[in-house]
Amino acid sequence: MAESALIRNSLDTRMMLDRGVRKSGTIPILRFSREARLDGVTRPMERPRPRVLPANPLRAAIGMVIAIAGLFAIELYDAATPAPNIAADLDGNGIQPRTVGGLDGILWAPLLHLGWPHLISNSLPLFVLGWLLLAGGIRQFIGVTAVVWIVAGAGTWLVGAPGFHVGASGVIFGWMVFLLLRGFAQRSIAQILVAVVLFFYWGGMLWGVLPGQPGISWEGHLFGAIGGVLATWLVARSTRRRVSRPEPGTLTA
Repeated sequence: MAESALIRNSLDTRMMLDRGVRKSGTIPILRFSREARLDGVTRPMERPRPRVLPANPLRAAIGMVIAIAGLFAIELYDAATPAPNIAADLDGNGIQPRTVGGLDGILWAPLLHLGWPHLISNSLPLFVLGWLLLAGGIRQFIGVTAVVWIVAGAGTWLVGAPGFHVGASGVIFGWMVFLLLRGFAQRSIAQILVAVVLFFYWGGMLWGVLPGQPGISWEGHLFGAIGGVLATWLVARSTRRRVSRPEPGTLTA
């Protein structure tokens, strides 16, 4: 019965197309919706399977190496142009909380570091977490990074301790939180397993969102993590909208 119904539906569709061509002399425009129909039964489209690793792992790795090399170039310039005090130094372009002159530090702070040890300690997590983040594609990478960057910087400017706040650790915390949560938001077992591995390896860093460590901008860590939560929600909402939006499937005249 199912086969005969399917054949009958196909014949009806062909006759409608033939009539449309004879009446107007043109082929009617076909519109499609995102739900597939077979024998009158509507079947919802499957959610696309989230990637765990970048589509091109080597290219992603090279991209992260180039980005980190840029940070080393900035630090090299900083070391080669010493200044009498931090305000006159390149690091003086970091975030100065609650000052108008420190607002632009929101843009520059993640690019600046207080010496080579600071930069070197950030390099490995930047590479690994950034490489994993590229699994979602370059557009998602840029979007997540922008959200984390702005939230971390703005939060530090609002509530940070007096002084200059610099370093990419706020971005690292945001990436880390995003990678820990994205699997749950997108219901991906593979991404959850990656999150478990990351938590066991680097989960201890999350204590850095708490105050108490002298010389550590815990405010940047905290608001970077909040930015990661916000980015997770935005990506999950965007994914749900793409799945529910009409896509080719049902033939309608």
